[in-house]
Amino acid sequence: MGKLLKIENLSKEGILSSVSFEMEEGEMLAVMGPSGSGKSTLLYQAAGMDAPSGGRMWLKETEITGLDGDGKAALRLHRMGFVFQQMNMLANLNILDNILLPAIQAERSRRRKTGGSRDVKECANRGMNANRSRGVRKRAPGKSAGELAQEARALMEKLGLSGLEERRITQVSGGQLQRACICRSMMNSPEILFADEPTGALNQSAAKEVMEELTKLNREGTAILMVTHDSKVAGCCERILYLLDGRICGELRLGKMTAGADNRNPGKTAAGVGTLYPGETEFWTEKQREKKVKAWLSQMGW
Repeated sequence: MGKLLKIENLSKEGILSSVSFEMEEGEMLAVMGPSGSGKSTLLYQAAGMDAPSGGRMWLKETEITGLDGDGKAALRLHRMGFVFQQMNMLANLNILDNILLPAIQAERSRRRKTGGSRDVKECANRGMNANRSRGVRKRAPGKSAGELAQEARALMEKLGLSGLEERRITQVSGGQLQRACICRSMMNSPEILFADEPTGALNQSAAKEVMEELTKLNREGTAILMVTHDSKVAGCCERILYLLDGRICGELRLGKMTAGADNRNPGKTAAGVGTLYPGETEFWTEKQREKKVKAWLSQMGW
């Protein structure tokens, strides 16, 4: 695994102050801290949604802070995915159409660069659900509307949403809607998924469903950077950063969550910042991971 995201001395006037950290490919990292500490601002800065006052950021070899607005938009569209507490689904489209939107946008962007046909734009204007996408001719380069719809259906099946394609967003549960948002975020196979309080608006059962899907995606190789107040959610991550008054004040390493209840971690947590010592081994269940997060947060003064 190599470096995926590098943040160097990131600042935002009055909010963030000289924040630096790195993420590995395939890592699942949580940012925690009290309200007003700058967590969401850090997430939006890392995703290139907001310009920093100072500092530099890279996604692999691409310097995010060196891109103009169009360059950052293209980076977000093709290499990043997003899951927010407010799910930002369009009420006039069904679930399948909502999931397809990022792929439609990516294809439109690709066609503009290659001077291709208008199929994607036409499909987007029609909503491009399964029935409408039949008969749309294939085009090269890129994927046909039918291929995109097939990929969206496969993602829905993977996340337990088969049969809900034609439902409106008001006709599904909160957990189902957030899982649909995860499907949408994965349509363009992002290198990193940004999640801002992905379970914040959900009940306990729905939150568990969503975290199960996010940890599955992470085990399959998708890196995830999330903001959360929930120690149970943070316990699913292999590393946690504690943000206070715009500065990183602590770090806890839990190790990768494995499938099932038996989670082998690479070491024990030291007092304070949670450093792991190679060679030591301990078995932590989800409850034990949550307990360790709570104890560490208490040490951090939260």
